[in-house]
Amino acid sequence: MAASSSLISTNFHSFSPLSRSPCRKFLPFPLSKSFSRHKPAASASPSPILSLPHHKTQKRSLIPPHKFSCPPCLHKLLLATKNPFSSVVESLLIVCASAALSLSLFIADVDPASAFVVTPPRKLQSDELATVQLFQENTPSVVYITNLAARQDAFTLDVFEVPQGSGSGFVWDTDGHIVTNYHVIRGASDLRVTLADQSTYDAKVVGFDQDKDVAVLRVDAPKEKLRPIPIGQSADLLVGQKVFAIGNPFGLDHTLTTGVISGLRREISSAATGRPIQDVIQTDAAINPGNSGGPLLDSTGRLIGINTAIYSPSGASSGVGFSIPVDTVSGIVDQLVKFGKVTRPILGIKFAPDQSVEQLGVSGVLVLDAPANGPAGKAGLLPTKRDAYGRLILGDIITSVNGKKISNGSDLYRILDQCKVGDKVIVEVLRGDHKEKIPVVLEPKADET
Repeated sequence: MAASSSLISTNFHSFSPLSRSPCRKFLPFPLSKSFSRHKPAASASPSPILSLPHHKTQKRSLIPPHKFSCPPCLHKLLLATKNPFSSVVESLLIVCASAALSLSLFIADVDPASAFVVTPPRKLQSDELATVQLFQENTPSVVYITNLAARQDAFTLDVFEVPQGSGSGFVWDTDGHIVTNYHVIRGASDLRVTLADQSTYDAKVVGFDQDKDVAVLRVDAPKEKLRPIPIGQSADLLVGQKVFAIGNPFGLDHTLTTGVISGLRREISSAATGRPIQDVIQTDAAINPGNSGGPLLDSTGRLIGINTAIYSPSGASSGVGFSIPVDTVSGIVDQLVKFGKVTRPILGIKFAPDQSVEQLGVSGVLVLDAPANGPAGKAGLLPTKRDAYGRLILGDIITSVNGKKISNGSDLYRILDQCKVGDKVIVEVLRGDHKEKIPVVLEPKADET
């Protein structure tokens, strides 16, 4: 045996169980342990290199546990044999993936916490889908109208415009005509129309009909921004069918309310002239201040009326709203677009309130004034006047026109709406204690000639 200071050099595969495989080759390396020339005691533990640790319940492991440390030369060799190009590629892939994820979050503009949350598609019923589609298709046709009034500062005397009201309207054609209520634009010095894309244009008044509360505006907007609303008809409406109102209540743009037709052939009075508006549609769809001038649609998305008034002591929606039927609106709008005015026939009289005639105990329309240059004055109808002693002498009381009974002013207007300028009508009047029939040729209003 060599001296105790000498080191034993041997091959690692001659002591390790891995040497059983003939294909495995290992490099020789010097052992770090030195052995004494004396034989070790029997109780001493064997050399850590020559004996491998065993597990009590498992077979001998081919790979030594952590107690067996890899020699430094072998560790350096293994590190040297690893491909450095693969580490660069892996790092580059990680950087690219992180950059792509950050870019997708930035482009999608979503919350990072919800970026990985998958939202299931919302399931809607068939009637809900129809309502959503109706709103999306007709919203671009509804506009927001702002009524501006000129005011003068009391101290500086500067004139400025302030909003005095707002309402709704809808696009009638691609020429820029906007239909709304007359009371929405009444008293305005300037008007502004805001389209569905929030673009605002100055509007000009084309014409209006105070008796039917209808007005037509015009804006110089590109045709691609103007989507005319589909026109329906109101002659075949039925009580109970669904209706939809789109408007801007209280300045909240493009609000949808739903309901049904509660009644037909209602009659309301014009807010401007007091003249009755016949065949009005009654609905329980919520109509509030700001809805005026907006469209009332049927379930197919077609226009059947213009929301114009509500019946409410408080001024808010009480479930009783009124809309002017589209059949009435279409004829008025056509005249306003072509001529800028509505040619409506008149008798040319001023009549007393219905309550005054009821106090006399008669039924009809009492003529208070009949100008000599008007149709009734030319035909010879007598007005109410006083004699030389100041006593009141009643004028003619109209009881029928063309054989149709007249009980009040609304009946007279209803019959005149069915006539045209130039028509000759037979007016039956109660003059004193006898009745007379007088032919009258209807004429347009004096300010429309």
